[in-house]
Amino acid sequence: MTSFISANILGPDGLIIVLVIAIVLFGSTQIPKIARSLGSAQKEFKTGLEEGATEEAPAAPASLPGPGPQAAAPAPAPAPPQATGTPDSAS
Repeated sequence: MTSFISANILGPDGLIIVLVIAIVLFGSTQIPKIARSLGSAQKEFKTGLEEGATEEAPAAPASLPGPGPQAAAPAPAPAPPQATGTPDSAS
């Protein structure tokens, strides 16, 4: 007894079924166009990966402060006045 989850869809029978469904959905004239566009997209993707691997990492802009001597810590806020506990009387 085979369950649906463990069915081998990528076997020869599954691939034939997927091909028939694709022909019914897209028509026999559209499938070569789809395959061509997928192939060109794959080529562009591989080219982009190769270009990205050969490029250097961009340098950090000088205007952004980073850790180090040029980044100054903010000045501490002044302490609020402390109450003495005895109110001043004007009499």
